[in-house]
Amino acid sequence: MHLPGPTGPATSHPLGRSTSYLAGGDRTSAGTAEFSALDQARYFLSGVDVASAARGSVVFFGDSITDGHSSTLDADLRYPDRVAERLLARPGPERCGVVNAGISGNRLLLDAGTQGESALTRFEADVLDREGVETVVLLEGINDIGRSSGAVPAGYLIAAYEQLADRARDRGLRVVGATLTPYAGAGYATEAGEETRQEVNAWIRDSGEFDAVVDFDAVLRDPAAPERLLPDFDPGDHLHPNDRGYAAMAAAVDLDAIC
Repeated sequence: MHLPGPTGPATSHPLGRSTSYLAGGDRTSAGTAEFSALDQARYFLSGVDVASAARGSVVFFGDSITDGHSSTLDADLRYPDRVAERLLARPGPERCGVVNAGISGNRLLLDAGTQGESALTRFEADVLDREGVETVVLLEGINDIGRSSGAVPAGYLIAAYEQLADRARDRGLRVVGATLTPYAGAGYATEAGEETRQEVNAWIRDSGEFDAVVDFDAVLRDPAAPERLLPDFDPGDHLHPNDRGYAAMAAAVDLDAIC
């Protein structure tokens, strides 16, 4: 895109996990050699609408784990990317589009500045108002737990999930609930927070609120210490999966449940 004059502060998606590039003047028809690397954020662009014969799309809605934190730069190895790869292996009529609506640091209940409006607030624009959406996968809440040191009651998070599910169904969408992943050892982990995570996950699995459930907790946890990520999936921060962890998450998604 060409910006012919000063824009003021730029809207951005800070955790793009893809290199962005910059050049002076109008270079919209130029070759890549004229550009230099800028950073890893995405600027101005908030989405792309695609004309397609696919049967609609699925929105993966969440925080930094959906956003792809700790995945390899420029490799498109976020878990929604890996789900998209699986969908492309299906016959054309069985495919659907994939929308990544993850924002690093995002929370269910509270706005978080540069980390986005709360999930309850942004759900309208990021899911319900998008063209052709048929399914939403909800994976969010660990930041509410961690940033509050476990003080946010599980009931508050459950009420938020119920509201999001009701709003989605009012628009005719399928809703897939995803369990919150292990985070013991992360900088904001607490025993109280772990109790809340377990309570929320039990409700996600057993409440019957969702059209389907994907148990990411079971996929990523260490059997010897279930409150922790499996070491093979831990990049070192004990919160975000690495590329292998994201691949395991994608493999756990039932394609028939989302598309």
